[in-house]
Amino acid sequence: MKLSRRGAVEPFHAMDVLAEATRRRAAGRPVISMAVGQPVHPAPKAALAAARAALDTGRIGYTDSLGLPSLRRAIAGFYRDRHGVSVDPARIAVTTGSSAGFNLAFLALFDAGDRVAIARPGYPAYRNILAALGIETVEIEVSRDNGFTLAPAALEAAAAEHGRIDGVLLASPANPTGTVTGRQDLAALSAWCRDNGVAFISDEIYHGLAFVGEEATALEFGADAVVINSFSKYHCMTGWRVGWMVLPDALVRPVERIAQSLYISAPELSQIAAEAALGATEELDAHRDAYRRNRDLLAERLPALGFSVASPMDGAFYAYVDVSRFTNDSMDFARRMLAEIDVAATPGLDFDPVDGRHTMRFSYAGSYEEMVTATERIGAWLG
Repeated sequence: MKLSRRGAVEPFHAMDVLAEATRRRAAGRPVISMAVGQPVHPAPKAALAAARAALDTGRIGYTDSLGLPSLRRAIAGFYRDRHGVSVDPARIAVTTGSSAGFNLAFLALFDAGDRVAIARPGYPAYRNILAALGIETVEIEVSRDNGFTLAPAALEAAAAEHGRIDGVLLASPANPTGTVTGRQDLAALSAWCRDNGVAFISDEIYHGLAFVGEEATALEFGADAVVINSFSKYHCMTGWRVGWMVLPDALVRPVERIAQSLYISAPELSQIAAEAALGATEELDAHRDAYRRNRDLLAERLPALGFSVASPMDGAFYAYVDVSRFTNDSMDFARRMLAEIDVAATPGLDFDPVDGRHTMRFSYAGSYEEMVTATERIGAWLG
């Protein structure tokens, strides 16, 4: 059997670690998973109630490919209330999680051989999906020197080295670094992309989970960016697989055409629950306060254990740390930590194929008690 080269992309190691952790837990092991951004909290009460009511009607089916009109209007209201931005609901596409949003954006914006700039370290699925589509990734190192974010000067340098940049993808808050790109820097990046005819994709799936800095949306600086968001993180709805895109007018119909064939529509039940979740701010902000407590604990304990924090912990719910005091093989370190003390975390190679052998990412989306126990186990293990 001849296999496509598209299937030869790197694995998403965080998901491999999660799978092994799940197997160990099923076998009765007391596993604590800090491997993925899986909120410990359930979906908001209002979302669960709305889903139960919908199930009682017995009719859950297809929706328009762009999503339920009422949900699209509610998302437009979210931008009005939270950011003071007016968004036409017709520009909003509801997707099967943010993952489908990225697929749709890449397919609608780029052809094989185009170049898209992303941050390194950064979310590995960007690189893997782009590679599967034959799109070249231009990885730009982010560090303390450049505020852990992409800036026009770095993009100019990358274009001079690699050739024309066709797209830029920036996450804020970022995974794994936790960087919150400020309003001024986001405005400058948006303007550079506009002035140079470069597609700009703004990953805002961790919005609502910023602890330091100003949380801005790219929509504040014009209607030409593609904004991708999700109900998975702040709204605690990972398994419901529902997200959204805000699109420039010219991209709405192309995205709709592709979505019709790839996905039909996001699950109607999830869309109904998601609409109710948008009104659960008080409940969800309380969860954010719990993540902040976890963050403060890890910011103190991880350095005390010998893991220096390698990037800001300003947003999202990850600590990205340097483990070179103990290993230069983060993959092996992650395997041994799970096998020997039942603590799962993600090796840095997922996020940084160049320097990730001496870094790890710890998710603090779990409970405070899990964070305490996990750090105690790690401390005893390291001696």
